[in-house]
Amino acid sequence: MVDRAFSDESLARWYDLLNPWRPCDDFYLGLLMSAESVLDVGCGTGTLLHRAREAGHTGRLCGLDPAEAMLGRARGRTDIEWILGDLASAGPRGQFDLVVMTGHAFQVFVEDDVVRASLAAIHGALVDGGRFAFETRNPLVRAWEAWTPDNAVEVTDAEGTVVRVRHEVEKPVSGDVVRFTESFTSPGWERPRVSRTALRFLDARSLSRFLAGAGLGIEEQYGDWERGPLNDTSPEIITIARKGRG
Repeated sequence: MVDRAFSDESLARWYDLLNPWRPCDDFYLGLLMSAESVLDVGCGTGTLLHRAREAGHTGRLCGLDPAEAMLGRARGRTDIEWILGDLASAGPRGQFDLVVMTGHAFQVFVEDDVVRASLAAIHGALVDGGRFAFETRNPLVRAWEAWTPDNAVEVTDAEGTVVRVRHEVEKPVSGDVVRFTESFTSPGWERPRVSRTALRFLDARSLSRFLAGAGLGIEEQYGDWERGPLNDTSPEIITIARKGRG
């Protein structure tokens, strides 16, 4: 789950514990290893790019994130480019064979204009024929209904410190935007850290329209990380789109 709370220095160190390596990361790692130049938008602590280097990627790897606290941890590797900022900070056009947005990061683009501007920036960052890979949650599955205090998560670090994370969705949910609060608590803290987030749950048809409007054609689309077909009960809408050749 995309979470702006991790821009807080005191929480950034918990990000990897709360988001361990998963099948989705294996999926993206495979794409990275077949691309010469990669931009990871919303790279967080840089784990995916770190793994690509460790796996033998010798091309250009670039991570982009708006949170200095996250990039501070990512910069443990100096053989990867790290950029603090948003898509407007991605630099000159036509640099990358592959752009990825993992961890449902695409869903933070809530307004139509923001979706269009973001896709235009991604289109601009890609070389002709380059690909954009990302995922969003399938709105038909209504994943937000499980984001309740009863489903809180606890993690423990190497020193035995425990952090508990709970979510609470603002109701009623109307349209395709879900707003919720996320609370982090630990026995040693004076008070909880609380953030408020909004995520957009675009359906496959709406997503296709936005991509087409940006000049990105859907090349592959899956419903799960095993590359199963997309249907009404699929948890994910996993999309690989390609920029047309000039």
